[in-house]
Amino acid sequence: MNKDLTVGKPGMVLWKFCLPLFGSIIFQQLYNIADSLVAGKFVGEDALAAVGNSYEITLIFIAFAFGCNIGCSVIVSQLFGAKQYRDLKAAVYTTLIASGVVCVVLMTLGITCCTALLKLINTPENVMADSKLYLDIYCMGLPFVFYYNVAEGIFSALGDSKTPFTFLAASSTSNVAMDVLFVAVFKLGVAGVAWATLLCQSVSCILALIFVFKRFSTIPTEGKIPVFSWRLLKKISIVAVPSILQQSFISVGNIVIQGIINSFGSSVMAGYSAAIKLNNLVITSLTTLGNGVSNYTAQNLGARKLQRIRQGFNAGVKLVWTLCVPLFLLYFFAGRWLVCLFLKEPTGTAMQVGVEILKILAPFYFVVSGKLVADGILRGASMMGKFMAATFTDLILRVLLAIFLSKTALGALGIWLAWPVGWTVATVMSIIFYRTGVWFNKGQKKVCLDKAEKTA
Repeated sequence: MNKDLTVGKPGMVLWKFCLPLFGSIIFQQLYNIADSLVAGKFVGEDALAAVGNSYEITLIFIAFAFGCNIGCSVIVSQLFGAKQYRDLKAAVYTTLIASGVVCVVLMTLGITCCTALLKLINTPENVMADSKLYLDIYCMGLPFVFYYNVAEGIFSALGDSKTPFTFLAASSTSNVAMDVLFVAVFKLGVAGVAWATLLCQSVSCILALIFVFKRFSTIPTEGKIPVFSWRLLKKISIVAVPSILQQSFISVGNIVIQGIINSFGSSVMAGYSAAIKLNNLVITSLTTLGNGVSNYTAQNLGARKLQRIRQGFNAGVKLVWTLCVPLFLLYFFAGRWLVCLFLKEPTGTAMQVGVEILKILAPFYFVVSGKLVADGILRGASMMGKFMAATFTDLILRVLLAIFLSKTALGALGIWLAWPVGWTVATVMSIIFYRTGVWFNKGQKKVCLDKAEKTA
């Protein structure tokens, strides 16, 4: 069901809209967690290291899929809020075509260049073959990753966060079962992990697209809808390209960090792989809630209800902090048990590294969550320059500090300490940028309304 986010108490509207999004991303992350968990438990430490090593490269592909998602979602939200339904449908068709072109290019590059990328990040020989095998299969499934993300963005733009949650809950649960079947029963190793993910993602993608087009039939429009619009592609790209660059540079930064970690050996790689999957579960979940704030902001901007944007920020912060409390307690005090789930032999360096990372990062979830809410508003209002400035500051600080501190007596510990520094500085910047928005200045209200009119 389509949902108008411009009416109702902002706090309640965001809770009802964002909680299914949170549930969706939890299930989506189960794909990656299940891969690492099954590989580590049923195959061994090297398999866990290979899946974790490959994961950093797959994040580049996911960055492009996410950019297509958020670009389409923000513009469609603004059009939905402004009740411009003809352009809304044209924007969706345009995104589907453009996403397909981008996907084909990435599939070609991924299949032909993955070996070079793996060598570039100092992948040890004992995990090289499995890493390449996982990436090859993953690249074949990229169309499903792309089109599911676009479909999810469309549902969110229309205020419907429950439908994609249903698809992901079913497919993620199936993925866990398929992982165990292919690896533990059929003995397919890392290949089984990759094939299980591909099959389950394909089902959720196809179902999501069917429901998107079914939902379109309920939106009233007159006349023939253009299947492609350069005008709308430009507007989508204004949001999508910075989002892609942001996520891509973060992925490149993570690959650089992965290369540093690889120099410490496969045991440190395995511990990092377990901890970073758990960390990414939190960060991706909070980012998704920020995306929900983007949809809320975009709809209210399109409807010219600026005061609700400030109310939405306050409600968003309360929402993410409420979710951070149990996650902090779980990771900080039960980190050993969580890391243990990924390891076939939960002792030694891998266990120590995984627990150490979680204890360092968990307290700062309260900090970075504030940034992600502010970023959501910046994206929803198409303030992409300021959004990127804060994000790149975080990335650059984390990468440079990781390189520097890892060469000191701190060793690998220095890499983990770089995260809180980058998060803290970038959070301050994002909140400052949010507070410079036109919704804080009544004298600039007309400027904002004119911008909303042009964007829509």
